[in-house]
Amino acid sequence: MRLFGIETEYGITRDDVDGVDPVVESMELVRAYLAASFERRWDYAGEDPHEDARGFRVSGLQQDREEDEFEKRDAHRPFSFHEMKSDLVLPNGARFYNDHTHPEYSTPECRTLKDLVTQDRAGERILRRAAQRRNKALGGEHVRLYKNNTDFHGHSYGCHDNYLVARSIPFPNLVVGLVPFLVSRQVIAGAGKVGTEAQESGHVPGWYQLSQRADFMEAELGVDTMHNRPILNTRDEPHADRGKYRRLHLIIGDANMCEYATALKVGTTRLVLDLIERGAAPVFELDQPVTAVKRLSRDPDLKTVVKLKNGQRLSAVDIQESYCDVARRVLFGTDEETDWLLGEWAETLQLLARNRSRLVGKLDWVTKQWLIETFMREERIGWNDPWLASLDLEYHNVNPEQGLYSGLEAEGQTWRMTTDEGIEEAMRNGPTDTRGGLRGLCVQRFSDQITSMQWERIQFVGGTRSRNLDMGDLFDPQAVRRCAQVFQEATSPAEALAAWSHGKDREL
Repeated sequence: MRLFGIETEYGITRDDVDGVDPVVESMELVRAYLAASFERRWDYAGEDPHEDARGFRVSGLQQDREEDEFEKRDAHRPFSFHEMKSDLVLPNGARFYNDHTHPEYSTPECRTLKDLVTQDRAGERILRRAAQRRNKALGGEHVRLYKNNTDFHGHSYGCHDNYLVARSIPFPNLVVGLVPFLVSRQVIAGAGKVGTEAQESGHVPGWYQLSQRADFMEAELGVDTMHNRPILNTRDEPHADRGKYRRLHLIIGDANMCEYATALKVGTTRLVLDLIERGAAPVFELDQPVTAVKRLSRDPDLKTVVKLKNGQRLSAVDIQESYCDVARRVLFGTDEETDWLLGEWAETLQLLARNRSRLVGKLDWVTKQWLIETFMREERIGWNDPWLASLDLEYHNVNPEQGLYSGLEAEGQTWRMTTDEGIEEAMRNGPTDTRGGLRGLCVQRFSDQITSMQWERIQFVGGTRSRNLDMGDLFDPQAVRRCAQVFQEATSPAEALAAWSHGKDREL
């Protein structure tokens, strides 16, 4: 089974001040989750987003300019750039930090969709708990959080899905197999949006569309994530053994409230990667992929067709059905989760074409459209009414007493893969079969002896020299469980590392 994870940047604001400083508010929110004082442990030296999977290295990124601007514009602040980020690694193996102007939660690595969806929902509660503590200090319910992708003022923030992929797959094969799929995936994974938006012109009220990110897609391929945003990100930062693996980092996706949409978004992408590995993915060459993303998003009736280089014209559902049909022929019977995905994918595409009302509570864009159209009929207003942007935003409010999606969930009108008990458990512990859970276990047991952390490495203090747990190639679930047992039973990191090294030597 393939490993995957989700990084979600949340919108944040305060209603008790006129000029909200998102840098400070995001930092204060992250630190509010701590019971103790913040200690910097994340090792940024292990991150290098400049490598491009197409075989070269870029000289600069938007985030580099962001750091330079921070040094100039924010030099007066009583903290450095990295102190501002306030990086935390949580007991469940997740990473929670300030991405300059947005609090971001990155799930631990997951092997099953149920684990992923549960860890994603745990992130919502972790941010909500942090907001409660922050609001207690402020003396009122002033901080508001939104799991969405736009502030309706021309700014977009991301929800990135990530996948472990074999280095042996040529990157051009990933491009050919994935771009048409990602362009059309929004019919399943779109979060829905009122109006259109651009960095230059801001938000324009108007018709309803499928995706919040589509307006901000500007290139087919690219390594950056904040400027000239690409359909397929080419960043080559594997967080694993570079000789064996690459990390597919997708920035085109919306942040989903519906558990079903999250499961299908990640699950169908995993199936397409399986097809690409087997050389079995269908081949479509879109004539203008960036234009296609926007055109398909702006037609909730799903009648728009986009042109292929061979002159053929297909709708988003047509493209998705082609991928689904091939996957059913090639992958059916692989395992229980794959068979479930194949059945749900096919049924969802049929319902989109024939009976969309049955997808309310399962797909976000369908659910939001139903809510908004109900409201419009009751209030006798049209799509150009600016009131609707506020309604759109409140769909994503993570406060269960205010969020429109949360209200539907409380009424039992949404599809659930998780349980409340499972979400609470996921806040405390990561998956037992991935290095994410192992990372969390180390935080639980030996937090005061950790000097620095990366996704693939934990550095402990031991005697007169530092000791490392290298997880760059630790993906076999049985090996992960053996390593976790060693760290669970040891009385110190030094003892655990010695026992783990000795065990590996015996296996050799």
